[in-house]
Amino acid sequence: MNEPEWHENAVVYTLDVKTFNDSDGDGWGDFRGLIQKLDYIDSLGVDCLWVRPFYPSPLRDNGYDVAEYRAVDDRLGTLSEFEEFTTRAHERGIRVLTDLVFNHTSRDHEWFQRARTDPESGYHDYYLWTDHVEDAYNTVNIFPEYEDGVWSYDEAAAKWYFHQFYSHQPDLNVSNPAVRDELHDVLRFWLDKGVDGFRIDAAHPMTLPKGHHGTEEGIWLFEEMKEIVRAERDDAVLLAEADDEPEQLDRYFADGDAFDLLFNFVLNAHMVYAVGVTDTWPLYRADEILPDVSEVGQWANFLRNHDEWNLLKLPHDTLEHAREYFGPDDDSSWLFGRGHRLRLADLYAGDHDRIAMAHSLLLSYPGTPVVLSGDEIGMGADLDLPERESVRTPMQWDDSQNAGFSEADPAELYNPVVDEGQFSYEHVNVASQTDDPASLLSRVRRLVAARQRHPELTDASFHIADSGHHDVFVHRLDTDDTAFLFAHNFAPDYREPVLQWEVPDADTTRVVGDGGFHVEDGGVTFLLDPCDYVWLHGDKATECS
Repeated sequence: MNEPEWHENAVVYTLDVKTFNDSDGDGWGDFRGLIQKLDYIDSLGVDCLWVRPFYPSPLRDNGYDVAEYRAVDDRLGTLSEFEEFTTRAHERGIRVLTDLVFNHTSRDHEWFQRARTDPESGYHDYYLWTDHVEDAYNTVNIFPEYEDGVWSYDEAAAKWYFHQFYSHQPDLNVSNPAVRDELHDVLRFWLDKGVDGFRIDAAHPMTLPKGHHGTEEGIWLFEEMKEIVRAERDDAVLLAEADDEPEQLDRYFADGDAFDLLFNFVLNAHMVYAVGVTDTWPLYRADEILPDVSEVGQWANFLRNHDEWNLLKLPHDTLEHAREYFGPDDDSSWLFGRGHRLRLADLYAGDHDRIAMAHSLLLSYPGTPVVLSGDEIGMGADLDLPERESVRTPMQWDDSQNAGFSEADPAELYNPVVDEGQFSYEHVNVASQTDDPASLLSRVRRLVAARQRHPELTDASFHIADSGHHDVFVHRLDTDDTAFLFAHNFAPDYREPVLQWEVPDADTTRVVGDGGFHVEDGGVTFLLDPCDYVWLHGDKATECS
């Protein structure tokens, strides 16, 4: 599987082992259960899995509070079962990315426990301390609703320690060479266990002032990581979670010397909002403000992730509109002053046609698409769960007890299944959609297959075409030999846009989608019912003269 550029044409599926499939009936998903479901993942047509944290952890932050980097949480399985999982995935042509949290650790990590109890130990400088908090560097905490600031007092150390996230997640002092050596060893460890790359959590906070020199200089951290992983595996990939300002985003690639992929938070906010409010202007805006990174790396595009739907990249008045438009009247879905803790199905009121169209838009854009587990069947959130846990409920496999996720007593589940309302597992599950060609699951599978048949989409030039309708989005991708035209009707009514198309009817083919069209006289007319989409492919070798 040695293909250094494999990630450019990949379709990624992301899941949490804890909530995917329980093989032993203890209420927690595990690697044995994940192995059992690899055939399902393969049937989606995806060729990469991003597996979220599975390391030993007190789970105060869903595993993003790591207590040991080189082990598997024994509630989820063993290291040998993890290795079997990567082997079985590779047998199906599926790559594996794991989540690494290098900005901070759990307070329970041995490094922090030794740092706080022995100030003379080398571990003390693994973290950031001050005796004079009133004079210390200060900034805004990432969870302002729950934390008063970025310094907390430790009784054992008799000092304050720095944390940009929760107080139980002290920041690592990444300017310390000993810390970086540890992190580099972690990279080597998991590469040796069969992984194909890493999602680096909280890459942006790692570049901020806290013990090393500021923003631009912080990119050297990732250049070092790139050197390490490529020395071990020349096809290993680094994916950054860096929710930074648009004008700062291209620096994370370091001209090809740091990250290979970067999550596109700008496009995410604008795309999901646009489809929801049935207006195309946000996509035009996203195109205007995003830097061109085609020469240095690639975007990782997504509709929803496992956190809140972050809206900070929208204009302020649009953010406020999104807060009211998409959330319940009691504001119970709003979190951290920046987004909704709802799933895609909640945002679109359970409309499978609109959810399918959103996936069509995602998979037709240049970049690497990332699909959140459960979105392919239209799972909803549980707002009774705290904070981000609302979107981290177990996978809904069928209508049996616990949605087929586990045979445990419901009270023993890591998180409860959604068992009430329109998104209950009795109504939304894999089994009920598998053999239905009109189901959301079937439509997403066809879209992924269409994307996989046309890897040339990655290298094509992108531009937005004027449809003549504010609620119909049409974009085009061109290579030297082929042209693609993608039409999406956001509107609740029929639309019939006419666009230029140089390819004759005989050489125009439908790739996917139920929307109608006819080609004549150098143009194409789309016949689009509400939420219709259609992808067209044309051979330029036979263009009309």
